[in-house]
Amino acid sequence: MSISTQKAVHLSGLNGFRALAATGVVISHIIISAITEFGLNPHILGTEPNGEAKGLQLAAYGVTIFFVLSGFLITFLLLKEKELQPVNIKHFYVRRILRIWPLYYLYLVICLIVMFALAMPRDWTSLSFYIFMVANVPLIVKGINIPLLLGHYWSLGVEEQFYAFWPWIARQENSRLLKWAVGLTGGLILLKMVFWLMSIKWGIDTPYVALSITRFQCMMIGAVGAIFFYMNNGRLITLATNLFTQIACWGVILFIIANRFHIASVLDHEIVSVVTLFLIIAQVTRKNRIINLDNPLCNFLGKISFGIYVYHMLVIFAVTKVLALLPVENSWKYVLLTVLVMGGSVLVAYVSYQFFEKRFLLLKHNYSAVNSSDTAEKTPEVVVSK
Repeated sequence: MSISTQKAVHLSGLNGFRALAATGVVISHIIISAITEFGLNPHILGTEPNGEAKGLQLAAYGVTIFFVLSGFLITFLLLKEKELQPVNIKHFYVRRILRIWPLYYLYLVICLIVMFALAMPRDWTSLSFYIFMVANVPLIVKGINIPLLLGHYWSLGVEEQFYAFWPWIARQENSRLLKWAVGLTGGLILLKMVFWLMSIKWGIDTPYVALSITRFQCMMIGAVGAIFFYMNNGRLITLATNLFTQIACWGVILFIIANRFHIASVLDHEIVSVVTLFLIIAQVTRKNRIINLDNPLCNFLGKISFGIYVYHMLVIFAVTKVLALLPVENSWKYVLLTVLVMGGSVLVAYVSYQFFEKRFLLLKHNYSAVNSSDTAEKTPEVVVSK
């Protein structure tokens, strides 16, 4: 692995993964909206053995891809920082605040304005979970209302909770860090399986639901992969970039898109996490990457993917309200919904990125020993290659 000594790190293809995951989530929510608002056949997604309509996998696994990517990139950048200085925890949190909080709270305020303007039901107890970035709790604890426009915020809460503890661990010496990372990952997966058995045997399902939603183990798989990759572990890199491995991994992605992926319910997200890690390593090393995600379209969508993810629920809400008033066949509404939501989400995200988010992203320079060239920063790149 060759790494130059300039400031910004560019890991090839990561913006492509952001684009892939964000697009998958948006398409999933478009289909769900078409089913609920315009009567699209719910069995279009497939049918369970008991005859019930299948749920949609793309959104859930899209978030898992985001989690693995986040764990990988954050850990790799922390390792690069340690080459120059000890990890500065305060600066780490400032960088995360500048990246997430401005858009997070801007959208939250916009949603509150919409709720008041349209006299939508409001539950301040429920909203407090979103204000304090613990939006995954309403998915875990029964009886808490989930606001219509904020249901997707749970994953941002999970990311913030991961950041609360991981940099403190990551500041350790690298060989010790690897032991901690592997142990923590294995421990979380084992704990999830224990909770799964508890839910089956005694009907105590809250611990299993909590760990299944929070998915720290998925982010940890990305973190472990980043440590091995940083250490230039030949076995992992060779396994991940093997042509047959890559064919199998992209096959899993195709099964997810077709809503047909299933191996073991208790570990499906962990399996997708490993698949994502292998695909990331192939993209970064540029070896046997069957699909090249480092291209202008993916880079464009990847850079604004956070905005696409945040804004798309409000765009869906607005478009469905407008389409409901139009005297056109539902078949055309499905088409219009897809085109207008995808186009609208990209447009809103681009405007937000250019005129709002970028101002905060550029401030990250003041608190970064190592920058990622996959964001708004315009600094010389450190190209990581194999």
